[in-house]
Amino acid sequence: MRILLDQNAPRGLRDRLPGHEVVTARQMGWDTLANGALIAAAEAAGFGAMITCDRNLAYQQNLSGRRITLVVLDTNHWDVVRADIDRVRGAVGSVSVGAYIALSFERPVLRRRPYPGGSGE
Repeated sequence: MRILLDQNAPRGLRDRLPGHEVVTARQMGWDTLANGALIAAAEAAGFGAMITCDRNLAYQQNLSGRRITLVVLDTNHWDVVRADIDRVRGAVGSVSVGAYIALSFERPVLRRRPYPGGSGE
């Protein structure tokens, strides 16, 4: 299947989805297209899925009648996505025409540094 990576999707996905042709919007010359035009161009070019991190896409675009599957990641941090890459592979492997698949990822707990010069209380 041909998969389009939106501008905001981690580029590392290109090499981690074996058996698929993964192309970035920039490689296609579509990096300046707005969401609706990007989806239409991807469908016209025969892409079966588009991976994006734009969680508002479902609210901004009328997705009914679309042939392309949208896989929406809730983060574009490569380390987080890479740690759970099998979920992305599973989503891509289970696409159906016009589906919308939202994936949420566990994020590491952030540790705060102590305030310099303060008691930290």
